[in-house]
Amino acid sequence: MVRLGQYIPEDTALHGLDPRVKIGTTMILSLIILRGFSLTCTGISIMIFLLAFFARVPLGRLIQSLKPVFLIILILFLAHLFFSEGTPIPPFPVWKLTATYEGLFHGGMIAWQFALLVCVASLLTMITTTSELICGLEWFLKPLGWIGLPAHDIALMVSLALRFVPVLIDEFDCIKSAQVSRGAVFHQGSPVRRIKALASLIIPLVLGTLRRADDLATAIQARGYSRAQRTSLVELQLSLADGIALLMIWAIVLFHLFHEFGFLL
Repeated sequence: MVRLGQYIPEDTALHGLDPRVKIGTTMILSLIILRGFSLTCTGISIMIFLLAFFARVPLGRLIQSLKPVFLIILILFLAHLFFSEGTPIPPFPVWKLTATYEGLFHGGMIAWQFALLVCVASLLTMITTTSELICGLEWFLKPLGWIGLPAHDIALMVSLALRFVPVLIDEFDCIKSAQVSRGAVFHQGSPVRRIKALASLIIPLVLGTLRRADDLATAIQARGYSRAQRTSLVELQLSLADGIALLMIWAIVLFHLFHEFGFLL
């Protein structure tokens, strides 16, 4: 099962794009998603579907990346549905809850936008290797060097954090399966009992995470990693495909700006 942060090796034009182009496109699309409404989100959704198709990323695997954040999306939707003022939806109000049409619209939009953000980030990690992410992020973080912050170290930490997400989820599933095979019950009983049962999952997960972090630090140190000025085995260079991708993303930005300021209605 492919999860958020897991790379899918394929030989496609999207996999071969410069990581700076892919990271920059992800940031621009994220800003457009946050500022956009139904028409914009519809266009971005179609674009993500097309990008996944051309990158040979099955749509089902992209949807699976939403599973870890499904509860957050549901909470955002319900919060807007029941706490937004407006016209009540029959048969509401029920007891002290009132669902409104306005809350339904805004909750759906917020949930849609959040899901698109996760899909865009997932698609980035699915078509970009860890080394490419580090090189791309380091290039964007170079201005931080002017104030004494190590751009390469920050890029390394961000990329490792992204790559650890699927590893931790898989380890959580393995621990849960092992506990269930030993008779553990997580979905029955009182809330207090369920919380206590979760301790049998959280404690091994934390210990496993610390052990993995220690092994990773040892591996980095064994390879002679230092905070000195570093070079890259592959120097980043923009190609014709990168130029075409940049033109396409700028076309999307211009369309959004025209629509934002009311030139296209």
